[in-house]
Amino acid sequence: MLLAAWFAWCGWQQQQDSSRRAGLQSARDSVVQSVQEVLAGEYERMATQLAKTDVRAALEADDFATAGTRLADGWPGVKEARVFPPSLESAYAVLTAEGARGGGYGRLAVLEAAVAQNRAVAWVVGDAGSRQLEVASPIHEGERLVAVAVVQLPLDSIGDAIERAPMAGDTYMALRQGSFSVIERGDSRLGGGAESLAARIPDSEWRVAAAVPDVAGGPLGLDGPACFMVAAVLLLMAVLANYADKLARRRKPAEGEEEAEPASEQTLAESLQQAPEPPVTPTQKAPIIDKDAPPPSAQVGIDRGIFRAYDIRGIVGQSLDAGIAELVGHAIGSLMHEQGLEDIVVGRDGRLSGPELSEGLIAGLRKAGRNVFDIGLAPTPLTYFGAYHLRAGSCVSVTGSHNPPDYNGFKVVVGGETLSGDAITDLYARVAEDRLYTAPAPGRLEQRDINDDYIERVASDVQIERPLKVVVDAGNGVAGELGPRVLEAIGAEVTPLYCEIDGTFPNHHPDPSEPHNLNDLVKMVDRLEADLGIAFDGDGDRLGVVTREGQNIFPDRLLMLFAADVLERNPGAVVIFDVKCTGRLPGHILRHGGSPLMWKTGHSLIKSKMRETDAELAGEMSGHFFFKERWYGFDDGIYAAARLLEILAMHPDGPSQALAELPDGVSTPEIKVDAPDGNPHAFVDAFREQAQFEGARLSTIDGLRVDWPDGWGLVRASNTTPVLVLRFDADSKAALERIQAAFRAQLLAVKPDLRLPF
Repeated sequence: MLLAAWFAWCGWQQQQDSSRRAGLQSARDSVVQSVQEVLAGEYERMATQLAKTDVRAALEADDFATAGTRLADGWPGVKEARVFPPSLESAYAVLTAEGARGGGYGRLAVLEAAVAQNRAVAWVVGDAGSRQLEVASPIHEGERLVAVAVVQLPLDSIGDAIERAPMAGDTYMALRQGSFSVIERGDSRLGGGAESLAARIPDSEWRVAAAVPDVAGGPLGLDGPACFMVAAVLLLMAVLANYADKLARRRKPAEGEEEAEPASEQTLAESLQQAPEPPVTPTQKAPIIDKDAPPPSAQVGIDRGIFRAYDIRGIVGQSLDAGIAELVGHAIGSLMHEQGLEDIVVGRDGRLSGPELSEGLIAGLRKAGRNVFDIGLAPTPLTYFGAYHLRAGSCVSVTGSHNPPDYNGFKVVVGGETLSGDAITDLYARVAEDRLYTAPAPGRLEQRDINDDYIERVASDVQIERPLKVVVDAGNGVAGELGPRVLEAIGAEVTPLYCEIDGTFPNHHPDPSEPHNLNDLVKMVDRLEADLGIAFDGDGDRLGVVTREGQNIFPDRLLMLFAADVLERNPGAVVIFDVKCTGRLPGHILRHGGSPLMWKTGHSLIKSKMRETDAELAGEMSGHFFFKERWYGFDDGIYAAARLLEILAMHPDGPSQALAELPDGVSTPEIKVDAPDGNPHAFVDAFREQAQFEGARLSTIDGLRVDWPDGWGLVRASNTTPVLVLRFDADSKAALERIQAAFRAQLLAVKPDLRLPF
């Protein structure tokens, strides 16, 4: 009877799912047709308005402002209309000033798309509170492009098409542009799987995505009617079995036959007493208790200064040791306990202090009752990957990153969120205020090796079109073993350089953002006539690149290459870059149909902004790259190298030519200056208040960035070391020298004895 009921219920579920899915697909197709008709009407109206005599007369007089005014006349619902020269230089000047809040970036994207596709196009711009429809079209005289027009319209007509669509309340439908949903209806929890039922709207960059609740397939893969048939057969069998049982009960015992006595029942306690002791598995080792060990100290000193903006970092033997690591682990475990999180992955880089600190950290985590997956020697990206692969959601990488050998520290992720700022400070407060949770029993400890799983995951996503000859310099960091293996797995021919893991870093410092650390790599690439040189930092989350000609390709130019590739598959996607990146990057992103967003420097801050904006890609001038498209959104130098080779292998003229085609100018690497009194933030605050730059646009997102039409300069405070970080970028050497001179004068006005290397 139970089996019959189960099959019947499954059949009903399958039938309901089929009916619901068919209804939603019909509603989706209706929305696609309605939106297509709306767009066709607006495109036709645009052509009609542009053909008006007064619009054409204004264009012949090069009076673009009047042309925009006449374009809007007589067009119901138009909020704004503008006409720009074909170069779009004035559009960049006007609309970039409006920024993301005013929809400027979106308008630039639709103008560029209209020119590139040579037809009328539509785009949705603005934030969630105020989204508008932008329609742009090229204007020709014969074969010559003379202007580009754009009008802003309300989104009501398109929104109404979705709102009117008949759909069940437990389904989902959305109008999507690129990677974000413009309009949504129904159960938003189904949005993640809505692309499987998506349908593209012709003559647009939009699609209508749809989803129904996930209903498991019928037992044995049966559909609805088959489940009902099996239920009927089982019901008949149940009736016959019941009838046979009644007949058997009527039979009396034969002469001399005794009825069997029922077996005596055991109590639960008796069953447990007879049951054998369960064996202790390797992942559930019983804790060894030393009865003679002294009780732990009630108070352990901990330096608040090791709790930095992005991570926890200190000097081993001074502000950091195994005892401090245990307190840090205990604090992290207490935070996890409050959030209901049980499992965490721990990996460490190749520093000599790594095993000791890792052991202390794990002890603290287990004291709080957390279950630990110890993956041993691991680049930081592998530790992040482990949090996903082992379904832990939390991880700690014991690493000093690119700092000197006597440094070490912890990069912490709890519940998928990289801790930074106040969340890092809260860990210190937990220790200082004794707000630490101690579990009744320690958590489990399991040793795992996930190197092969990581290699397989990358290789299943990336395979290069043709072999490339690559030299990999890991600087004796922890990526030296895994990095070359990954690049070989995707089809590259790899020559390792300083890939033996050595925590003393005997050859050079593992920091590819410093050009002098790439000297040996440049020589080796030249000697072997390799296609490319790849460099990783100490924990493998940053990437450096040099060409066969010995040119250092700065990360902001690499981000241009990555952005163009990602935007081919995700038009309209947000691409985030930090304040140290070149001023040519936003325009490059816009020309490829993306939405550029400048943000603060710092891997944890960038990841947080990616989650907030649902960005597909991000990058920092320091060499951190964050791919959400096809990856997990964390910074991973090894995976970024694989994606780079994938792109370069497709270029017909080879990697050097592909990289040479990227927009370039004259720029400096990061310039680091010792901060006055060891306090970079105080100096930057004073500089921001006092500095005066005429004819420039100032940005205070992170420090002070000053942009001129032909270049820019930046001063910001490092969040990891007591230094000022400066960078300059311009279209020419003369412009660069002028900008540096302006900054030098303003810096010395604040601190006359400041030692500047330019």
